[in-house]
Amino acid sequence: QVQLVESGGGLVQAGGSLRLSCAVSGSIFSSGVLGWYRMAPGKQRVLVAAITSGGITNYADSVKGRFTISRDNAKNTVYLQMNSLKPEDTAVYYCNADGRPVDDYDYWGQGTQVTVSS
Repeated sequence: QVQLVESGGGLVQAGGSLRLSCAVSGSIFSSGVLGWYRMAPGKQRVLVAAITSGGITNYADSVKGRFTISRDNAKNTVYLQMNSLKPEDTAVYYCNADGRPVDDYDYWGQGTQVTVSS
C-alpha cells in the first residue's frame, strides 16, 4: 500500500522559511513525478513544484527563486524548501506522486497547513 505523509507545515512570519517533507512508502518513489501542490482558501489546487525521477524540476512562476524541490532517494522523501515566504503562500500543501502515463498511479498525501503572517 502506498502512502504519502507530509510534515513541516506551520505558522511563520513573512520573510521566513519552512521546509516541507513528504515520506513516500511503497515501491513508487524511484519512478514517476513527485510534486507539491497547494490549495488556498476559496481557490483551486495548483502545482507549486515538481521533480522527475531524473531530477528535472519545474516551478510555478509565483515561487521561482524562493522555493526549491529536492528528493532523497535513500530516504524515499521529497522536500520543499520555502524561503522568503509571503502571506499569499498561505495554503494547504499536498504531496503528489504521479506515474502516468507509464504507470497507472496518482497518489496524494493528506496535506499540511502553511500559514504566513504579515
